[in-house]
Amino acid sequence: MSHGPRSGLAAVSAALLAMSRHLEVRDVLKTIVASARELLDAQYAALGVPDDHGGFAQFVVDGVTDAQWKAIGPLPRQHGILAAMLHEAKAERLADVREDPRFEGWPSAHPEMSDFLGLPIRDGDEVIGALFLANKNCEKPEGGCGFTAEDEELLSILAQHAAIALTNARLYERSRELTIAEERSRLAHELHDAVSQKLFSLRLTAQAAAALVDRDPGRAKGELQQVAALAAEAADELRAAVVELRPAALDEDGLIATLRTQVQVLDRAHTARVTFTAGGFRALPAAQEEALLRVAQEALHNALRHAGAEHVDVTVNRRGGGAVLRVTDDGTGFDPHLTRRAGRHLGLVSMRDRADGVGGTLTVESAPGKGTAIELEVPGG
Repeated sequence: MSHGPRSGLAAVSAALLAMSRHLEVRDVLKTIVASARELLDAQYAALGVPDDHGGFAQFVVDGVTDAQWKAIGPLPRQHGILAAMLHEAKAERLADVREDPRFEGWPSAHPEMSDFLGLPIRDGDEVIGALFLANKNCEKPEGGCGFTAEDEELLSILAQHAAIALTNARLYERSRELTIAEERSRLAHELHDAVSQKLFSLRLTAQAAAALVDRDPGRAKGELQQVAALAAEAADELRAAVVELRPAALDEDGLIATLRTQVQVLDRAHTARVTFTAGGFRALPAAQEEALLRVAQEALHNALRHAGAEHVDVTVNRRGGGAVLRVTDDGTGFDPHLTRRAGRHLGLVSMRDRADGVGGTLTVESAPGKGTAIELEVPGG
């Protein structure tokens, strides 16, 4: 390569660091493709992850505009040279992919490609993807490929680390799915306990009112007022639980809009005043935004259900390349040093795990009768 071994090594190092920063599978795939295209100075790059039905579950490209990609049409099938990468599981370096006997053409909107370098991405004996590069930006030797043996070696190094990054991202997403399932189970139990208790009390109070209506109308009226209060409390519990069970629309709306909406709903559902402000925030990787959202939800849950707060304030602000979330309330507070008891009751262990999972820092400030402040700072991507 014209870059020389020192700059080539630096480029590989930069590519590997870029891959390691992401935990979402889609982000990892895009980073791998962009890194490969930049590293080998190619015009086009793509990465395909096969499904079990002869096609690709995911196919990420770099160097092709959104308009071009839309015009190309559906994801490609596993045929021709693409199939060779997945099924023969060996590198392919071609002077002109169109001259290869396995070439089966491409859609009319597909860009023209000539020299080609492809490599499988393997996890042990399993081929979990294939990396493709086309049209190296250099003068091509007569009848030869612009991609060199050194390019193939560099791409091989990248593919090995791509396998690790992709496997880790899949494990992370699976872990997150299990965590969400556990949260839903916890919320379901909580909903059952809280609302069932309210409804049981409501039933007993209504029965008492019915028994008193003829012989003591005044007491019956008081019992009926209690019925109305219990029904309102049950409705509050139900609304709050539904808000937490609803999937967060982070992908569509972003963290700020999602948090603002949830705070507005909680403000309407509870007698406490719940407010939200944000300043200077910029979008963060999905893992960081989810951690901020989940910690905010847990802190809000504690303030509204356990602390008896009259006012809860949520703020999100930019700090350096990352962000800081702060949830404060004027409730009963607690002794944060009693971590064994308070930590489990208030979900502090879960919050700390979320902070640790994204390299963040969780701070808890509280004292009996003094309210609580939960702060989470996360780094940028």
